Amino acid sequence: MPHNTKRYQADVVIIGGGIAGLATACELLDSGKKVLILDRDNQEKLGGLAKESFGGIMAVDTPLQRKAGIEDSFETAYSDWLRYANFGENSQLQKEWAKKYVEYSSPLIYEWLVNKGVKFLPVVNWPERGMFEPGNSVPRWHIAWGTGYQIIKKLINFIENHINRGNLSFKFRHRVNSFITSSGRVSGCSGLIESTHAPFEVKADIVVASAGGICGGDLTEARKYWPSEKRGKLPSRLLNGSHRFADGIIHSAVEKTGGDIKNLENQWHYAAGVHYPDSLKDNHGLSIVPPKSALWINALGRRIGPSPLMGYTDTKFLVDEILKQPGQFSWQIMNFKIAKKELAVSGSEYMTSFRKMQKLKLIKELLFGNKELVKRLVNECDDFIVADTVDELIEKMNNLEPDFNIEKSVLKSEIQDFDKRIGRGKNYITDDQLRRIETFRKYKGDRLRTCNFQKILDPTARPLIAVREFILTRKSLGGVVTDLESRVLSFSGKPVKGLYAVGETAGFGGGGIHGQGSLEGTFLGSCILTAHYAAKSIRSNI
Repeated sequence: MPHNTKRYQADVVIIGGGIAGLATACELLDSGKKVLILDRDNQEKLGGLAKESFGGIMAVDTPLQRKAGIEDSFETAYSDWLRYANFGENSQLQKEWAKKYVEYSSPLIYEWLVNKGVKFLPVVNWPERGMFEPGNSVPRWHIAWGTGYQIIKKLINFIENHINRGNLSFKFRHRVNSFITSSGRVSGCSGLIESTHAPFEVKADIVVASAGGICGGDLTEARKYWPSEKRGKLPSRLLNGSHRFADGIIHSAVEKTGGDIKNLENQWHYAAGVHYPDSLKDNHGLSIVPPKSALWINALGRRIGPSPLMGYTDTKFLVDEILKQPGQFSWQIMNFKIAKKELAVSGSEYMTSFRKMQKLKLIKELLFGNKELVKRLVNECDDFIVADTVDELIEKMNNLEPDFNIEKSVLKSEIQDFDKRIGRGKNYITDDQLRRIETFRKYKGDRLRTCNFQKILDPTARPLIAVREFILTRKSLGGVVTDLESRVLSFSGKPVKGLYAVGETAGFGGGGIHGQGSLEGTFLGSCILTAHYAAKSIRSNI
């Protein structure tokens, strides 16, 4: 190594300070071991993408569910998981991780967070209900009060106030490129300090890889592993909703050290991405929670079908259907009344009443709509178009997308037909989207945030709004293969001594705990679960 190499020593080095890395550190503090967390970002970004998330946790048979009269069980949740995962052959290890999640999500994830001071909203939410087959059979999505921002804040607070805080240190702007091996085991890592461009080296008994997945960075890795045979051609316009450093560098290092990598073609993306306002990052996207009462159309102004698209149903289906459309992007048509009641953002920065825990403001938004959010997005995001008439709306849409011409008669007909179906009354529902809206509104968690058959052309609900939406990358469902102790496995299935992987780096467990589809809220939860088992194994082995 060069003479200016910075050298560190620890019992355990954790590569990545996201929720998985922080959770691992929390679990190791009682061990009395010296722990070093290396993070590639700046200190204020500690917590990674979890800090920016909405903070939803999928958990089974929790006190909140039982209090609400929601009957859930391991058997029901595991059946739902298997149906959505659609595991392929030789997936026994991934299935075992899935069993661990549904069986222990309440004590090891939900209650673990509660014990760290995290509070959850009293109403359990119900996303991913499924389109043609059930997704979540019952509500399981527990939203942290304060979003993911508050989850990370509580974990950092736990660390900072721990009696063994002196045993844990952080080094920021440190990029790990490779692992150090000696005597047949991983004994450290090396890389570059990005702020000074100086090399560094860490010697440690145990190394934990926790540096996220492959769906971020400049999207090179996401594009490389894009499953064209399953999802069609790669979109020419793809927004980045993952972490800027989720670029697969750590996966390459694991592979060079003999670790096995699987299922990177399984990627979890969102259908309603818009450009992140004023972002300095290329193709940076913001994930919109699609309004259920909006009309989802393609680039030519036709309603996407024959089964109409609708949020909160089946994310993978939504993405796959949009990928079949001209231009591989879509529009959602709504009015201000629909937007203020149903529009949300899957992130903490824009959901300010949640993030700042402003209870009265949140209640006001639930009762009267989130006008502030809608106005902010309209003013800041170029993908939002506002108009008083359909003709004006279509003209602005065509100006924004000159390569795809929407004929006024086509889109007008689609909107008018949808409104006519609403006008016939609830006794004469023939539209699948309206059927779903009626069903959704029967659950109290959705009633306040779902319009009661709102016509788009209602003159009292204007202005009209069109939102241009792109496929937005989020998570890689595959990754480093790990055993049930989060130890990295080699191509022969044997543990790589001294090396662990947690969180998205490990495909959230075993190299692909989700198979091909997520029940939503399982990403943050899996990070905590894999961290728990890694720490448990590390404590017993050093």
